Amino acid sequence: MMMHEELFDFLSRQRSVGSLRWFLEEPDPPSAVPLTPLQEYLQRLLEMKMLSSDQFDNLEKHTQWGIDFVEKYTKFVKERSEIELNYARQMRNLSKKYQPKKKDEDENKYTWCRAFHSTLNELNDYAGQHEVIAENMMSQIIAELTRYSQEIKTERKTHFHDGRKAQQHIEAGWKQLESCKRKFERDCKEADRAQQYFEKMDADINVTKADVEKARQQAQMRHQMASDSKSEYSSYLQKFNQEQNEHYYTIIPNIFQKIQAMEEKRIERMGESLKTFAEVDRQILPIIGKCLDGMTQAAESIESKTDSSQVIESYKSGFEPPGDVEFEDYGQAMKRTVSETSLTNSRSENKPERSSKSKSKTLWPFIKKNKLMSLLTSPVPRQPPPDPPSPSAVTPDPCPAPQTPKQCKEPLSHRFNDLMTSKPRMQCLRSLRRGSAQSLYYNKELMKRTLGRPTYAFEARQYVLSLKLLSLNAHVRNLIEGSNPEDFSHLPPEQRRKKLQAKIDDINKDIQKEMDQRDALTKMKEVYIKNPQMGDPNSVDPRLAEIAHNIEKLQVEAQKFEGWLAEVEGRMPVKSDTSRRTSTVYETQNSTPPTNNNCAQDRESSPDGSYTEEPSSEVQTSNESKVQPETAESGDEFDDAEEDMLPTIGTCKALYPFEGHNEGTIAITEGELLYVIEEDKGDGWTRVRRNEEEEGYVPTSYVEVFLDSNAKDS
Repeated sequence: MMMHEELFDFLSRQRSVGSLRWFLEEPDPPSAVPLTPLQEYLQRLLEMKMLSSDQFDNLEKHTQWGIDFVEKYTKFVKERSEIELNYARQMRNLSKKYQPKKKDEDENKYTWCRAFHSTLNELNDYAGQHEVIAENMMSQIIAELTRYSQEIKTERKTHFHDGRKAQQHIEAGWKQLESCKRKFERDCKEADRAQQYFEKMDADINVTKADVEKARQQAQMRHQMASDSKSEYSSYLQKFNQEQNEHYYTIIPNIFQKIQAMEEKRIERMGESLKTFAEVDRQILPIIGKCLDGMTQAAESIESKTDSSQVIESYKSGFEPPGDVEFEDYGQAMKRTVSETSLTNSRSENKPERSSKSKSKTLWPFIKKNKLMSLLTSPVPRQPPPDPPSPSAVTPDPCPAPQTPKQCKEPLSHRFNDLMTSKPRMQCLRSLRRGSAQSLYYNKELMKRTLGRPTYAFEARQYVLSLKLLSLNAHVRNLIEGSNPEDFSHLPPEQRRKKLQAKIDDINKDIQKEMDQRDALTKMKEVYIKNPQMGDPNSVDPRLAEIAHNIEKLQVEAQKFEGWLAEVEGRMPVKSDTSRRTSTVYETQNSTPPTNNNCAQDRESSPDGSYTEEPSSEVQTSNESKVQPETAESGDEFDDAEEDMLPTIGTCKALYPFEGHNEGTIAITEGELLYVIEEDKGDGWTRVRRNEEEEGYVPTSYVEVFLDSNAKDS
């Protein structure tokens, strides 16, 4: 009995029967020698384990290897997406690194620079497509495979749990059947021994009748127990055969089919993932192709001739090639060694035919000269035409022509005086902004005439003045924004009108909202009056009174803003703006008469006088190119020549009277006809002329303008 239990435990612990193969390979015993019950039991148990347990082990190993492969592929795709992200990040950083800086904005004028910048932009888009690859791989492959891996693990665990459970059930049935069989065998043997004992007692004449009866009853009882064991064994045998048939023909095949379907689904999912892996790349190929086409088009847009012409225009010096070097005869004692000054003087004196050419002769930059001698010998600016408009003021050409050797030199005393008095006068901010561009231009021309270019001190002072102007404007603007009046009077007329209109619209919306609430409460009160059981009508009155008060307050507010709006639009007279509006535009004294070119500058500060500013560098540039400078002999006085009058672009009719108290404005009467010389630029003012001498600004809303067709087209 101990041997049987040990063998059973041993076989139950084994996951494979490879080590017990000797049981099957052993030659069959002779037919005359039957197998013992123990040998039959072991043989049957081995057959059952070979049919089910070993196959479950193999399938379990294979399916686990498949799941590991899915996780391995998921890790591969994840690393690929990280590579794509790193590549895209590096490409973006590279494109950003070589993007043009603000200080290199001049590069945009060359086609090859623009082509490179376009290539960088396309490269940035190209990097974005690699980010799309990484995102699609993360969402379409990695996330899906990670979720599916968890699902297949759970499904696999369920299938193998069912298989192990079915295997344990059939093994338990087999053990129960063997137990019934051994009990039946034992009862049969006991019944045989009891029958033999009864027959022996019945044949013995020395045994009493009572002992024989007792032996007979014992034999009958043993036969009955054997019969019961036989019935139980037969029942368990039939049940086991049925369960075994169901196990091997129904349960196990179904489990194997589920495992097969699970494995096929895993393989199909792997195929779909591999296909998606390729499709993710294929989807962005058209966009990448467009990026590459953009790079190609940028390269094809390069024009070498245009770029070379641009370089020529940028660096063209305008110098004339130097003349032939004269022969210096050292053999004649009367001629001394030629210095730089004598060389210059001899050239101007001994070669009149060369200096009489139409082309100007500028010093060639490769001929070095002493700075002081260059100062003393440099030509003065070109003089005006023979008949100037005023004897006390000389008006030079605003675009000086190249200088020629025929121009006479100033006396040395004048040149030294110019050098010593070249420090520019400190201008006040107002004159620097509006009316003193002529003095700046004169001082700058004086610097050019004495040192060849403005000194660093001059440029530094000019830069400091511009910074002070900008800081002052910013400070004033901040003060204004910090204390904005309710009527927006700090804004220009047009901007003020827009602000007031927007405020009125907001108030009207609030009024409409309150009125809607009032109507709703009124209807509710009517319902309460008709149906008192729904509520008390008097409970709505406090809310209605509050809404009425709010509407009244909003209407007063709206009327106030409408009054200000009417004031702006000219429907009402100006109340208090005239006392605080100033103008810095027209400085009629000690200033240059306006021309067609600088009228826009005067336009920048309307009679409202509180907005629009331009950087001082732009004003300086405009003044340098458009204002006529005075000469050194004229001091700070400017010529009194007649200014060029602005052309008329239309006519206008005054709708309302305007007093014109502010500087730069003009008074008009209702119904008066005027000439328009500058239309409204969006600030609410129009520039008009009454006659050839009187002109100024009037509110646009006070006049009806009729522009000429030519002016509209322009």
